Amino acid sequence: MKAPSTRLTATVLSLVLLLTSWASEAPAYSMTTTPSDLSPVPADAQTTDSGLASRVLKAGSGSDSPKTADTVTVHYSGWTTDGRMFDSSVTRGQPASFPLNRVIPGWTEGLQLMVEGEKRRFWIPAKLAYGENPAGGRPGGLLVFDVELLSIQKAPKPPKVPEDVASIPENAKVRPSGLASRVLKAGTGEKKPGRTEMVTVHYSGWTTDGRMFDSSVTRGQPASFGLRQVIAGWTEGLQLMVEGEKRRFWIPAKLAYGENPPRGAPAGMLVFDVELIKIGR
Repeated sequence: MKAPSTRLTATVLSLVLLLTSWASEAPAYSMTTTPSDLSPVPADAQTTDSGLASRVLKAGSGSDSPKTADTVTVHYSGWTTDGRMFDSSVTRGQPASFPLNRVIPGWTEGLQLMVEGEKRRFWIPAKLAYGENPAGGRPGGLLVFDVELLSIQKAPKPPKVPEDVASIPENAKVRPSGLASRVLKAGTGEKKPGRTEMVTVHYSGWTTDGRMFDSSVTRGQPASFGLRQVIAGWTEGLQLMVEGEKRRFWIPAKLAYGENPPRGAPAGMLVFDVELIKIGR
């Protein structure tokens, strides 16, 4: 077998050096650089039944994916299909954190495909974003996002449905207004809030058929408000409590949102478990 000629060896070496030079000069990936495949959706993207398309840019190091109620922390940049960047946590230098059930449907669905450390590009159709002609300066049509999932904060488990949610039990105390309650855990404080004071509470609320319609517990964030800013049953009921106390309330419709409330509000008698964390600001 003949040894390769000196000329051939030099040619191969030159090609290797040239390729190495090209690789070293190739720009590093940046989440602020406008992608070259904004539109149409590229053939190598994976598309779900909803129409959401995505492609993994960098594999993650985690093993768990977030659920709908979880809170995620991400870095991201977003573009319209004409290449205009309309938002970026990267340029602000501050990651964004939010519960997955409080963002556009494309994000709610898409982030659940990811694991921590992963970077992914999403092509989100208008129906899963802000629509074709949104108001308030929001971008319309198909949107493209590069997203890096930094961390996942699991949502607390939802409280169990009370065993006596369907009707006021015999061991509840009923006031002249119709408000009923019973103490679940005695408090450590002595003072009770006045009608004009601020309070901080954790709470969960159910309709009498056992449907939870709201809970600060599942959000992992206590609620603070003035007692004159809430439904009448809360204004009256919180004034019976001391700090550290937990109490269950059965609030008749007339002290809640009524029998035919505004859209989105629960109707009829409502049941709340409330923990009074703090009185005052």
